[in-house]
Amino acid sequence: MAQDGKAKGVESSILAANKALLERFAFGETQDFEDAARGLLGTREDRQIRDAEGRVVWDLDAYAFLRGECPDTVNPSLWRQGQLVIHDGLFEVTEGVYQIRGFDLSNMTLVEGDTGVLVIDPLLTVETAAAGLALYRAHRGERPVRGVVYTHSHADHFGGVKGVVSEDEVAGGVPVLAPEGFLEHAVSENVYAGAAMNRRAAYMYGAALPPGVQGQVGAGLGQTLSTGSVSLIPPTVTVTRTGQVETVDGVRMDFQLTPGTEAPAELNIHFPDRAALCMAENATHNLHNLLTLRGAQVRDPHVWARFLSESLDLFLDGTEVAFASHHWPVWGREGVERFLSEQHDVYAYLHDQTLRMLNQGLTGPEIAERMQVPPALERAWHTHGYYGSVSHNTKAIYQRYLGWFDGNPAHLWEHPPAEAAARYVAFMGGADKVLDQARRSFAEGDYRWVVQVVNHVVFADPGNSEARALQADAFEQLGYGSENGTWRNFYLMGAYELRNGSVGTPTATTSADVLAALTLDQLFDALAIRVDGPRCWDKDITVRWNLTDGPTILMRLRNGVLSHRISPTTSSGDAHVEITLSEADLRAVLLGELSPSDLANRAQLSGDPTKLTELLGCLSDPDPDFAIVTP
Repeated sequence: MAQDGKAKGVESSILAANKALLERFAFGETQDFEDAARGLLGTREDRQIRDAEGRVVWDLDAYAFLRGECPDTVNPSLWRQGQLVIHDGLFEVTEGVYQIRGFDLSNMTLVEGDTGVLVIDPLLTVETAAAGLALYRAHRGERPVRGVVYTHSHADHFGGVKGVVSEDEVAGGVPVLAPEGFLEHAVSENVYAGAAMNRRAAYMYGAALPPGVQGQVGAGLGQTLSTGSVSLIPPTVTVTRTGQVETVDGVRMDFQLTPGTEAPAELNIHFPDRAALCMAENATHNLHNLLTLRGAQVRDPHVWARFLSESLDLFLDGTEVAFASHHWPVWGREGVERFLSEQHDVYAYLHDQTLRMLNQGLTGPEIAERMQVPPALERAWHTHGYYGSVSHNTKAIYQRYLGWFDGNPAHLWEHPPAEAAARYVAFMGGADKVLDQARRSFAEGDYRWVVQVVNHVVFADPGNSEARALQADAFEQLGYGSENGTWRNFYLMGAYELRNGSVGTPTATTSADVLAALTLDQLFDALAIRVDGPRCWDKDITVRWNLTDGPTILMRLRNGVLSHRISPTTSSGDAHVEITLSEADLRAVLLGELSPSDLANRAQLSGDPTKLTELLGCLSDPDPDFAIVTP
């Protein structure tokens, strides 16, 4: 076991399990590989995409090692998925429809119109989107962007928008289309719990792991996240209903609204003139997440399955190819029907069977351990858990219906991890005895138990180097055996941080554009989340903001709660300080870009201005580097 801070090789039990998979599944099938390579027109000669300062934000050759034979340290099914996902370049989907793949976690789709091109889902960052558009133009000519569509509210589908179109062009009439609720969910997800999500995303995507056979091999949905600039241009056209039709530059789009599926705001698009169906992220070549490991609201598999069934009813007869914002397309009416039907069945099965066992009294972990998808679905590669998993999706369904509590009163008021760990270790005879027993379990290949029990030693004594090394070794073995890309990344990131310390948050999606898109309601709500309640229980402060170009807002801190009312009827005499200013200056104050002392030069103040300083002093900053595998 590792004592030198370096990753170790695979243990015999993991090696045997990985080899058994090769006999269990049809690794000789080639259709996916043919489809993933179909239609390639060319790719980028300069294999590194850089930002304005020359920093590499995406390396197209970082995963070239995946073109070799599967090593012992990677689950062969995950290796196969990685080999499919690394195809990069410009691909023709059907006449007039093209995709940029392999330039980011997601795909960018381009649909040619009468005079230009419609861009669907412009990747995560400005730099990768611009590189993708440049590649398209190198092969298809200098066609101007005539419109942009965001299929849903996740950052890897809108963050690169300023790499394909400018705010001036949008102001000049280039439409940006999105589903109803897009902006609210896009900005709230990246702000309200943004610090925690971004920190956990570092684990989910293995941000600090070097690509390689003992490190990061992908996330199943794609390889990883690009590290460029995240942007956002608010939509100008909202899709509010299924059946809505919009035409941009001669491209007709028939929309299906699918809220509550893979994202709170999402849509599918049928292109009847091209017999093509865009499934956004509702049907991809893996089992998706019902609850991402970085954290999110639990998605509804029952609704998800219902919308997939509706997609078949609405569009199958007019579809010859289905493509999505990740992975590769499916061609032919029969292929599309089989693909969407099996995607429907896997989400419906997990939902219904979890509810069946839940109503028999089983808990989330118990259901997850028993759950097995039907053999016919398991034989379909696209239902495998490369990104989501049967295990954590099942627990998410339990959480959606019953929450965190399993009904056992012993679990109702447990000690928090560090305090419980100290008691467990004491009960078990001390750290040395626990580690001796855990080493025997490691030698027996029981890595799940090793990480569970040694975690108590690490949380009871974070400085115990032997415990950290043993925990890291066990995490590695679980990673080497994981079919799920994000599980592998979590395990290997845990091992990395135990040996090397925290890597923080390499990729953040809370950009200036995202913050600027917050409504005033959302901005005040985001501020309320930062109030250090216990520190200001006894404060009672009211501030009245009179906007010269907007409403009046009354903000009050009382009982550790920061609340606000827009256009209140309360008189200004009830406020400790009254401030008249522009909305831009208000936003600058609330975002910390303009200090209260500098505000006097930009606004009219009456009352006691020190009260604003006192109120803002009650705010705390999120910690983007909080501990995960240690207390």
